[in-house]
Amino acid sequence: MAKQELGDWELQKPQKSSRNSVDTRRRGCDIIRNPLLNKGLAFTLEERLQLGIHGLLPPCVFDQNTQLVQVLKNYERKKDDLDRYIFLMALQDRNEKLFYRVLTSDIERFMPIVYTPTVGLACQQYGLAFRRPRGLFITIHDRGHIATLLKSWPENDIQAVVITDGERILGLGDLGSYGMGIPVGKLALYTACVGINPQLCLPVMLDVGTDNEELLKDPLYIGLRHKRVRGQAYDDLLDEFMQAVTERYGQQCLIQFEDFANTNAFRLLNKYRNKYCTFNDDIQGTAAVAVAGLLAALRITRNKLSDHKFLFQGAGEAAMGIANLIVMAMEKEEIPRQQALAKIWMVDSKGLIVQGRANLTDQKLMFAHPHPALLNLRDAVHCLKPTAIIGVSAIGGAFTEQIIRDMASFNEQPIIFALSNPTSKAECTAEQCYQLTKGKAIFASGSPFNPVTMEDGRVLYPGQGNNAYVFPGVALGVIACGLKHIDEEVFLIAAETIVAQVLEEHLAEGRLYPPLSTIRTVSSAVAIKVVEYAFRSGMASLYPEPEDKESLICSLIYSTDYDEFLIDSYTWPEEASKIQTVKK
Repeated sequence: MAKQELGDWELQKPQKSSRNSVDTRRRGCDIIRNPLLNKGLAFTLEERLQLGIHGLLPPCVFDQNTQLVQVLKNYERKKDDLDRYIFLMALQDRNEKLFYRVLTSDIERFMPIVYTPTVGLACQQYGLAFRRPRGLFITIHDRGHIATLLKSWPENDIQAVVITDGERILGLGDLGSYGMGIPVGKLALYTACVGINPQLCLPVMLDVGTDNEELLKDPLYIGLRHKRVRGQAYDDLLDEFMQAVTERYGQQCLIQFEDFANTNAFRLLNKYRNKYCTFNDDIQGTAAVAVAGLLAALRITRNKLSDHKFLFQGAGEAAMGIANLIVMAMEKEEIPRQQALAKIWMVDSKGLIVQGRANLTDQKLMFAHPHPALLNLRDAVHCLKPTAIIGVSAIGGAFTEQIIRDMASFNEQPIIFALSNPTSKAECTAEQCYQLTKGKAIFASGSPFNPVTMEDGRVLYPGQGNNAYVFPGVALGVIACGLKHIDEEVFLIAAETIVAQVLEEHLAEGRLYPPLSTIRTVSSAVAIKVVEYAFRSGMASLYPEPEDKESLICSLIYSTDYDEFLIDSYTWPEEASKIQTVKK
């Protein structure tokens, strides 16, 4: 709908839709200034009279389709993506249902604006773009009072929290309090991609300071102006936060960790995963979408995961998450764990990770194999001759022309995944990969790239390994059944479900993922599979178990249709309504 030429639109009679009736005690300006209640010019005359807003709006009444056209006309006047981001966020602050109607009208068009890659730029400029607070800002100085801060949030029923401390925003590094754009954007996709009610979601920024000197010197920086607090004080703050959230919103409240630095991401995941309902999207969500891409690639190469050798550029949380899920998938192929581990190699900032190298973390030791030291990715590719290279290092251009040509020289169909975000941090572009391999490569990226036309006329559509295929569906499934804890099997199930939605025609075009236009269907399928697994494994807290899991999921989907505001008005019988009088 959003792609139609605006000149083709005509005013039509509004179609009937299933709407909820809402009773509110708010009146007048409190209605039109509340984004959860405001419908703009879509309020009918009767609603305007009853709500005390008649005269506060122009007399014309628009249906939501007309409002959508109005929004799109204004959107198209914006000069760049940051202006478009600010415009959409202002719409969200003004009219939430219309905001989500816009996103869902063409999710493929708007997702790169409300999330990667534009959200990275928006985070960098968050202080200038800041208009109205969305979410909860909790600082290191609020220790001992987080329970009180949670009471400031107007909604009492919260089922999903996305939290960041802003230390590793995408591939941009420490952005401190500006990182709030990430949980806000993630939760917007919770609703746009699968239909979780936005009122059930809470974005949280945990501000413990920043080590970014530019921000500390910036007079317009909106966060705490000191170096990051670490150690026991940091851990105590996280412990208090996790406890306060579950005490206020329940043990089944989902807490998604987002863009924490490597030093904290693994540690916090391992610390909380069996105590709370939590997951880390950078580790587990990225792993699921990457493995989904690899499973789709196997339908092209027509072999098994265990037939491949994987080489990672980067050995941080994303790499470890993907590698561990690959091992888990190989074990499902009945490959012994040690044999599966031996098929995975990693290159970090100091070169190839090998046995005997000093100061390796426990995670890196797992993938350290006997081999002479190699200082860079080029040498590792030349010596190891991997069938797949996966970039998660946030080093733009790390897959050089020589590396890509080498991959094509000893592989009939090399698998090349440039997964770093935003676009400027991608290890290579889709065009570079396809042109240098003459279209032989099986390519996926973290950020979107345009289709590439080859010399022979073929048009290849690069697959975008976007975590949005994973976390919204996982979140809805977790919420629907009250999953107590989220184990790794959930993410392997998500990967398998995503690849099942990839058609042969998609693979022929170079796509390893379903088109983004189908993401709501994909996310719902993921949610259903998560619910089925939760009940099958005895981890669901919902009772009794529903027979129809699909109906359970559908019953929770948020509608962008406007609610009706009608006062319950009625009359008594005439006899009972008579006015009593007293004769003198």
